[in-house]
Amino acid sequence: MPRHSPLAALALAAAAMMCLTSCAAASSSAEQQADGGTLVYAHQQEPPCVFGGWIEQAYLSYQVLDSLTSLDENGNAVAWLADSWTVSDDGLDWTFRLKHGVTFTDGSELTASVIAYNVEYWMAGGNSTAKVWLDGYYSSAEAIDEHTLALHLDKPYPRLPETLAQGYFGIQSQEALETRSDEQNCEQPIGSGAFTVAEWNRGQNIVLERNDDYTSWPANAQHEGPALVKTVDWRFVPDGATRASALKSEEVDAIYDVPSVEWETLEQGGFGLHKYVTPGRPQQLAFNTAQGPFTDERVRKAFAYSLDREALVETIGLGVIPYEGNGAVSQATPGYSQRAADRYSHDAEKANDLLDAAGWGETNADGFRVKDGQVLEVTLPYGAGTIINAEGASILQGVAQQAKQVGFDVTLVPVPPSEHFAGAHTQRDERDIAAGYWTSVTAGILWINWRADTEEAPNGNNAAFYNSPELEDLILRANSAADIAEQNELYQLAQEYIADHALSIGLYDRLSTLAVSPHVAGIWQEHSQGGPVFHDAHFVA
Repeated sequence: MPRHSPLAALALAAAAMMCLTSCAAASSSAEQQADGGTLVYAHQQEPPCVFGGWIEQAYLSYQVLDSLTSLDENGNAVAWLADSWTVSDDGLDWTFRLKHGVTFTDGSELTASVIAYNVEYWMAGGNSTAKVWLDGYYSSAEAIDEHTLALHLDKPYPRLPETLAQGYFGIQSQEALETRSDEQNCEQPIGSGAFTVAEWNRGQNIVLERNDDYTSWPANAQHEGPALVKTVDWRFVPDGATRASALKSEEVDAIYDVPSVEWETLEQGGFGLHKYVTPGRPQQLAFNTAQGPFTDERVRKAFAYSLDREALVETIGLGVIPYEGNGAVSQATPGYSQRAADRYSHDAEKANDLLDAAGWGETNADGFRVKDGQVLEVTLPYGAGTIINAEGASILQGVAQQAKQVGFDVTLVPVPPSEHFAGAHTQRDERDIAAGYWTSVTAGILWINWRADTEEAPNGNNAAFYNSPELEDLILRANSAADIAEQNELYQLAQEYIADHALSIGLYDRLSTLAVSPHVAGIWQEHSQGGPVFHDAHFVA
C-alpha cells in the first residue's frame, strides 16, 4: 500500500504550535523494502543535545552511539562494543575485551584508549549523569592494549556492566571530541552506531541516516548488519492527541508517550503497543527536610496519609499508568521493597491527628491549617512538558485537592522547559516538595538520590536535602555487595528507611510507551530505559 501520504499541517495544543512537515513522495511497499524507506516517528520532547545526561538525549544517542554493553530482557548485561569482561577477585579492576574492526563514522578506529578517553571526558564534566553514576567508585581507565580496557575502581561495584548499558554511556569518536566544537558534538555526535545525525531542524525534527558500514550491533539485536530502514525522521510533537491522530491517519509510523485515553482505541485499531516500566526512581514527591513545614516528620506523614494516590492514578491513568507507592524505586527495579510501597494508605483521620500533634490545630476560614499565625502553605513546582506530562500534571492537581481536605494549602507551579533546564526551583528556599523521577537499571540510584548534600560535597540530586549516615551506609554496602541476595536485602532496608521517615512517597511508575503502525515491524524497546530501537525496524506489506 502507498507510503507515505503528504502530511497536512496539524495544530498543536496550548502554546506549542508546529506542523508535521511533508514526507517524501508516496511509494509502494516493495519500493520501501528495496531501499529501506523513511520511517517517520513522533516523539514528545526535544532535548538540547543528542548526547548528554537526560533520558531524552539517551533515547537519541542510543541510535547513534554504541555502548560497551547492552541489556537483555532479563536485565543482564550482554556484549556490545565489549565482547566480554571479567572482574578481579577484590571487585576493583574490570577488564573489557573489545570487538575488533569497529570504526566511527568519521573513519577513526575504536580502541581501548579511545574508550578510556571517553570515560575521562565524562568524569571531567562532559556528561554529568555518567559522572554521578561513577563518582565515588571510579579511579582510572587504562588501555592495556589496543583492544583491552581496564576500569579501576576505589570500591567494588558489581553491577558496573549493567550500569554502563544506559544510553548516557555511549562512546564517541575521540577525534571528534578533540577537534570539533561543543556545539557540533552536541548536535551531531560521532559514534559507531546504526545511524548518523544528518540534519537537525530545531523545533521540528532530527533526521537520522543509516550507517551503511555498521558492524557493531549488540548481542541482543534482532538482526546482524546495518539498519533496515534508510532514514528515521524523528519529529518533535509535544501534544499527545496530535501524535495519536497522526498515527491513526498514517501520517507517522510510530509514536512515543501514548496518551492513556488513546490506548484502547489504538489497540483495537491493530496498532502495536509497547509499554516499559522504567526501573529506577518512579515519579514521586520528595519533601524538603531542610526548611519549611516538612522538617517535621509528622507533617510529612500527614501529607502522605491525606492522599488516595492509587485512586488518583487509576482514575487519570485509566489502568495504563501503574500506581507506585514506593518513593525510592519503581516496581521494575531489582531489590524492590513492597513493604516500603505499602507504608502509607489514605487515612484522613491519621493525617488530622498528626497535624494536631505537630501544632497545626487551628483552621482558618478557607479550611487551611494555621500555626502561630502562619498558614500551612506548601509549594510544589514541577517541570511541565519535560519530566511531567499532561497526565502527570492532572495527577498533581489531584494531589493538591486531596491534601487540601486535611488543611494543606498546596501551590502548584508549572515550570516551563527553559526555566527547568536553567535550574529554577531547585534550591532549599524555592520549594517544599520536589516532583520527579530518575531512570536506572539497578537500585544503585539510591546512592545518587540520597548521598549527603554538604558544602564540601554538594549533591543536587538529593531532592529532600536529607543527610543520614545510616541511610548512606545501607546504600553503600548494597552497592558493593557481591551476593545479589545480600545486595537486594540492603537496598530494601534503605527503601524502608526512606518510607518510615516519609522522606519521599511514590505516585506512579514512569512509563516508556510506543504505538506502532501495523505496516512496521522490528521496533523494540531497549531494556535499560525503554527507548525505541530502530536498527531492526522495517516496513511490511
